[in-house]
Amino acid sequence: MTEQQLSAEDAKLVTLARATRARVGAAEGAAVRDRDGRTYAAASVDLPSLQLGAVQVCVAMAIASGSTGLEAVVRLSDGAGLTDAEAAVVRDFAGAGVQVHLGDPRGTLTWSGTN
Repeated sequence: MTEQQLSAEDAKLVTLARATRARVGAAEGAAVRDRDGRTYAAASVDLPSLQLGAVQVCVAMAIASGSTGLEAVVRLSDGAGLTDAEAAVVRDFAGAGVQVHLGDPRGTLTWSGTN
């Protein structure tokens, strides 16, 4: 699936994830849309004392903002699928059926499906 084949809302998530990752030079960029339509974008954190995937940071931001769940997730990186920790946080917070799009750092999607 290409960005052009996505809904406008999911294409926006790809743009946000790509821009956030590039801006900070992180390994991963992610963006999520919550059930109220609000979006959150973040990059992965890799410090000696703290390592978080970009999806984990997005979910933490959504929770801290009072969100009650997710509609969609985009993660862009050189890695394969969601890490176990990222998949777990999406399931814990949003349950099953969340749309997930994975792609490379340039925003070319390599997989789309539900969690």
